[in-house]
Amino acid sequence: MSALGFGAMRLPMVEMNGQREVDEEKAIPVIHRAFELGVNYIDTAPYYCEKQSEIAVGKALKSWSGKVYLSTKNPIEDASGDHFRDRLERSLKNLGVESIDFYHMWGISLDSFKNRIMAPGGPMEAAIKAKNERLIKHVSFSYHDKPENFREIVDSGLFESVLMQYNLLDRSNEENIDYANEHGLGVVIMGPVGGGRLGAPSPVIMELLGGKAKSSAETALRFVLSNKNVNIALSGMNTIAMVEENAEIASISGHLKEDEKAKVLEMMAENKRLSELYCTGCNYCQPCPQEIKIPLVFNLMNYHRVYQITGYAKDEYKKLVDGTGWDKSKLAPDCIECGQCEGKCPQHLEIIKQLKETHAALT
Repeated sequence: MSALGFGAMRLPMVEMNGQREVDEEKAIPVIHRAFELGVNYIDTAPYYCEKQSEIAVGKALKSWSGKVYLSTKNPIEDASGDHFRDRLERSLKNLGVESIDFYHMWGISLDSFKNRIMAPGGPMEAAIKAKNERLIKHVSFSYHDKPENFREIVDSGLFESVLMQYNLLDRSNEENIDYANEHGLGVVIMGPVGGGRLGAPSPVIMELLGGKAKSSAETALRFVLSNKNVNIALSGMNTIAMVEENAEIASISGHLKEDEKAKVLEMMAENKRLSELYCTGCNYCQPCPQEIKIPLVFNLMNYHRVYQITGYAKDEYKKLVDGTGWDKSKLAPDCIECGQCEGKCPQHLEIIKQLKETHAALT
């Protein structure tokens, strides 16, 4: 399989009659360009792109039948095997295919694995039946639960591959990647550029490779692909230029030498130490009576102050100001300076002052 996979979560969209729709005239050529450059794994899901990603991917696959591995997902909404089957059949119809190569239990946790997936007559029984009928070829899962809950799911022996998060800013699954590989699972990585955080220009990130990298995204992608137990890194690509850049990066042989990787890890450890001087994210300051999510706000400040990912930090902070982000928080102007947070902070940070500094820096 190709080291680079196509993540069909961020396909080009267009406003039509007051609704957002996939711009297929742009999206399909982007997907085809990736295939032309050797990308042979594409990942989608029923709810991506206003529930239209699977349909667009299906249209793109028509002229590439049998040449590309297809991955999609089943949201485990309940313990019903019949409902699992209904969702599978809907995806098969949307995609216009008779079989799905990698069919993921979507975003499962240890709790949902035990209490929904493994229920009598539940999703796992339905998945095995569908595999026997050749509607799916490999039973997989995507994972967002706590790192320590991962191994018990792998130890069940029921899954053949896993989709999980891993990047320069979040290495919490590093040991789990090794464990999955040791137990025969294919490993696909989501968010290799940190959900866009590491794609934004950053002198700090680019300097990790001694100034040799052309972009922050190159450093991030090469770091993930340098892990010998990673099979594929997914990238959510929505322009031909992005496809060509990522394909060129993924084609670099060796990705990182051992001394380069050691240097990257050393520098990132130092950056993490610096960020923790400002806030460790321990959450002892929570809850705030004004509903200010202080660790969230300070995390954005660290992207700006420590990693110099300033564009991303400002964009995300603006979403908090506008109330348009997926996560919500009141901000410095809402602070009544009651001091409760400072009394609970184990680092004795001047939180009230730093909230004002963050607001000034990011607006």
